[in-house]
Amino acid sequence: MPDRPRLTTLAQSLPATVPFVGPETQERQRGRPFRARIGANENGFGPSPKVAERMAAVAGEMWKYCDPENHDLKTALAAYHGAKPENIVVGEGIDGLLGLVVRLMIEPGMPVVTSLGAYPTFNYHVAGFGGRLVAVPYVDDREDLQSLLDAVKRENAPLVYLANPDNPMGSWWEAGEITRFIEALPDTTLLVLDEAYGEMAPASALPPLDTDRPNVLRMRTFSKAYGLAGMRCGYAIGETEMVRAFDKVRNHFGMSRMTQEACLAALADQDYLKSTLKKIADCRIRIAGIARENGLTALPSATNFVSIDCGRGGAYALNVMNALIARDVFVRKSMAPGLDRAIRVSCGPENEIAIFADEFPGALADARGN
Repeated sequence: MPDRPRLTTLAQSLPATVPFVGPETQERQRGRPFRARIGANENGFGPSPKVAERMAAVAGEMWKYCDPENHDLKTALAAYHGAKPENIVVGEGIDGLLGLVVRLMIEPGMPVVTSLGAYPTFNYHVAGFGGRLVAVPYVDDREDLQSLLDAVKRENAPLVYLANPDNPMGSWWEAGEITRFIEALPDTTLLVLDEAYGEMAPASALPPLDTDRPNVLRMRTFSKAYGLAGMRCGYAIGETEMVRAFDKVRNHFGMSRMTQEACLAALADQDYLKSTLKKIADCRIRIAGIARENGLTALPSATNFVSIDCGRGGAYALNVMNALIARDVFVRKSMAPGLDRAIRVSCGPENEIAIFADEFPGALADARGN
């Protein structure tokens, strides 16, 4: 066999991993589209109409590179959050920022603490840089703060991940508990506090912003509440020196010019955001009602999705998910033990939720084998 370029030993040791199989991939495999796309935690209500107007207005300027400093967007975000532009780094979604954090903080063999079943893309980046993942179980469908803290101290871990509100369960901690967790962390441990669903959470779940603390990075996104998942824009808020470190490794031209313009327009239309948040809250109630009508329990959610406990363990929930997919309804579920009993249904337009409501009883019957 002829010689070929050689991957690093680390790269050779890794499997080819796709943290999430996209609905487009499934549609190609199935040979037909989904009728209800309510599985990827996208915001099916879409962005502000002012976003599309702005994108159309600036389309002719797309021959230009983006501003590599993201100056206007950082300035607008700083004003919105009551911070300074130097406290904010913009990146290609929270996913992209997570990869940069791991690259900055983790060398091969270093321990990284997270929860078993928490956001798998974070784990993917840890593996990609050779970190050693230390996962603790959920307790009562929430990431367990004490277990995370114990693992950090036991492992002397330089990095810990926590999502609040949580994906995949939709649960949350109140701000006081998060603050106590932060204060108990070693100064040398960086907390990645993933607040992708922060806009949808109760105000009582979000601690006050503290940009003087160097060991906390709070991450937000335009993918969820703002309805711009396809634009790939997230940002992290933190202490100035920690934020400045991203300039060592980030892709300075990673944001498209169109993404910058779209996010500025979305951020400026807070009235539309408020109307979207109400639609999401109403839809959570609707999905919970559908679960109840079918004899199941919907878990409380502070996100734009609802986890429905299928009541019979992971194998049965997998059958329910597959039965819905066979009926052209795209949903997802966690595969982690203890969490795998639930399917996850994203909020979306009423016509798609109505399809789910119509197909759910038959999918449950299919899963039961009758």
